[in-house]
Amino acid sequence: MIVSDYAHPRLYERFNMEWFLGTDLILSAGDLDPDVLSFIVSMFNKPCYYVRGNHDKRYEKYDGLGSIDANQRVIDVNGLKILGIEGCMWYGGRGVEYTEKQMRRNISRLRFQIWRRGGIDMVLTHAPPKGVHDGKDLCHTGYECFLKLIEKYNPKYFIHGHSHHTYGYREDTVSQVHDTTVINIYGYHILEI
Repeated sequence: MIVSDYAHPRLYERFNMEWFLGTDLILSAGDLDPDVLSFIVSMFNKPCYYVRGNHDKRYEKYDGLGSIDANQRVIDVNGLKILGIEGCMWYGGRGVEYTEKQMRRNISRLRFQIWRRGGIDMVLTHAPPKGVHDGKDLCHTGYECFLKLIEKYNPKYFIHGHSHHTYGYREDTVSQVHDTTVINIYGYHILEI
């Protein structure tokens, strides 16, 4: 299960485990209140990996309660290699933000980890790739370097949050970039692999 940006009532207020039978991993693409994420992790009692979104400065004091920060790491979960990258486009320094140049540098630092793990199957980010589910305002602009990451490493999935229909963006949540399925999460999404 992948969560991001919105505490869907099914996951918090009206939680019922029967709706989510078979869930064996939780991923968070950011901007989800730490208390909500802790609740989800405690109810499922499954591994949870997260990246911070632009509004997640509060995670600096978050002890995780079973969640693991995946930022700038390639994590192997039962043979599934997941690369985590936090933040969004820099728009004034109020949150977890990176310029295109900074993000390109962050990705460059990951090359050895990616090579050592034999590639990646999934990328978990908060921000989208440029031109895919992104917006026109600076904060919601996607990263060009994410497109290059997709082109170079060909992950099966690229998962992000951040740009959702409540901001007036497109309603489509799944797109194809080369051989990579790009999924925009708002609330939750169940992905079977």
